[in-house]
Amino acid sequence: MLKYAAFIFFSLLIVLQATAAQDYSGDNNMLKRFKETEDPTEKFNFFFDSPNRYNDNSAYDWLDVVNSYLNITEKVGDSLASRQFRLMQAQIYYDMGDYDKSIAIANVLYASKDTMQPETREVLLDLMDETYAQLQFFDKQIDIRKEKRELGLTENIAFYDIYSNLGLHRKAMNDYIMEVKKTIAEDDFYGLAAYHNNVGNYLRLDKSPSTAITNLSKAKGFIEVYLNDLSRVKTEKEIVKGKILRGVIEGNIGKCYVQLGQYREAIPYLENGIAIIDENLIGQYSSDVVENSLALAEAHLQLENYETAKRYLEKNFQFKKVENILKRNRLLAAYYNKTQDFRNESFYLRKNFRLLDSIDFNESSIKKQQLVAVVAQEDLANSRRMIDAQKLEMERARSEMQAKDERINLVFISLIFTLLGFAGLVYAYLKSIKNQRLIAEQKHIIENSLVEKDSLLKEIHHRVKNNLQMVSSLLSLQTKNTRSKAAIEALEEGKSRVKAMALIHQKLYQNDDLSVIEMQGYIESLVNSVQSVFKKGGHNINITIDAEGVELDIDRAIPFGLILNELVSNSFKYAFPENMDNGKIYIHLRKNGEQGFFEYTDNGVGLSEDSDERASSSMGIRLMNRLVNQLQSTLNIDNTTEGVRFWFNFK
Repeated sequence: MLKYAAFIFFSLLIVLQATAAQDYSGDNNMLKRFKETEDPTEKFNFFFDSPNRYNDNSAYDWLDVVNSYLNITEKVGDSLASRQFRLMQAQIYYDMGDYDKSIAIANVLYASKDTMQPETREVLLDLMDETYAQLQFFDKQIDIRKEKRELGLTENIAFYDIYSNLGLHRKAMNDYIMEVKKTIAEDDFYGLAAYHNNVGNYLRLDKSPSTAITNLSKAKGFIEVYLNDLSRVKTEKEIVKGKILRGVIEGNIGKCYVQLGQYREAIPYLENGIAIIDENLIGQYSSDVVENSLALAEAHLQLENYETAKRYLEKNFQFKKVENILKRNRLLAAYYNKTQDFRNESFYLRKNFRLLDSIDFNESSIKKQQLVAVVAQEDLANSRRMIDAQKLEMERARSEMQAKDERINLVFISLIFTLLGFAGLVYAYLKSIKNQRLIAEQKHIIENSLVEKDSLLKEIHHRVKNNLQMVSSLLSLQTKNTRSKAAIEALEEGKSRVKAMALIHQKLYQNDDLSVIEMQGYIESLVNSVQSVFKKGGHNINITIDAEGVELDIDRAIPFGLILNELVSNSFKYAFPENMDNGKIYIHLRKNGEQGFFEYTDNGVGLSEDSDERASSSMGIRLMNRLVNQLQSTLNIDNTTEGVRFWFNFK
């Protein structure tokens, strides 16, 4: 059966190759050479090693051919080849600028990554990293980079590009200089050009165009040396890569001149940058071309070349970034203002207002702060790994030095007896003191670095707590301006949940250990907070908390705190009518090895007979079920003779 399937597969390949010979001519036609390659793995390597694959045929032509091979491999059940062709398909969509389709295909492949060959898996993770960056899904990009480190594809995770995308350009530049500069050799002209281009671009984004031009000019000099260096043999892929970098550098210099208001000087740089990139990225989407075209439009608009500016603004670009759409609309509004077409000016200004209104800036700001916190934690983890590596290296060097000293001492003792042996011991003693001082100095530096990192992480948790308190205050203000009882209750519940999360971050920055939260104190603070909101006169509710000695990390503490907030709030609201005395609430949390057990009971009125129906419609119970699912467990609810009992096990 397998022989028959293989025969069909190779027969179809021969038919496709024959068709290719008729459709495409010339020995240098990349698509023709791709079809003439027989083995799917060889096709895969040829595809990703060909930077100029769209010179003769468009991305759509390549997509049609790859889809044909994909259909064949799926019919014959060749899963390895199918994954390779799907990865090529995802890369083509990325080259076309259709990042949503690219990442959708990549995510399907990601589910079976464990069965992939190491080279294929590395290409997949690199593509997902780049695509998430274009889509600005930085949290997912961080996860991919963590996985690349765990697989040994990279030693440390670099976050400077993510910092820059979050607006922290100066921080990105400082980290980039610290991590990259020491790794570039003096004769690596391409590496030096890329380094100075990135530093210059970070300075440009940080509104320092004059200083940026200095670095970008150095980058331009290095890339010219690299491309004109005939002593070093370069592959076609390396040459194309160098030319693209030269186009990017030219465009960045032009954008700096636009920032400085030197529009005539900017235009030739921008035009040259676009021409070089278009020549070497045939058929592929480039955000640099889009940004350079918008900068050209701005320059011509300032020089009153209105029709030229309009031509650049009306180009049929795929705008992937919101800031580019906003800039284009702003420039079109300025153009129509200059030409006294106020109706169209108003139209584009309104488009920008609508676009700005559609963006939830508060949510975006909080998400950025959360991402900065995640990145800071990973930076801290990277630093600790580097420190651990330095410690191991120091230990190894010390061991080698001690072994060497011992051998020297033995030689001296055997040759010169007591006197030279004594001198050898004195020398070893002095050497040991010097090493101990060096180790003490290094230890002091390392401890100071860890203290600084811990202080930074505490400051981040403090700021997150303050931001959540600000959200809580905003909800309180909204409550005062709301007359609807249902809306007020919903706002109060939301405020209570925000306070529960804020309390987590407060406990973290108050702890010496930033990795875990002591749950007894946290539960007491949370219960006091809820009790202050739902306190009712005449009630005598006795609350017992049994969680002494239990500590949870933040990933478990936040869902656990929200679950407990819902349970205590529900008990105060519904479990104890005003005529009921001697109410009791019992909260039990225990940790046994890798397993944990949580139990919550009250002796209130219990759940009604239609509790199952209410569970499907109650937001609180739905929320608790989802939070318990995050803890990889299932929420259990028992109606007892006195009140109700909630419990679940968790890892």
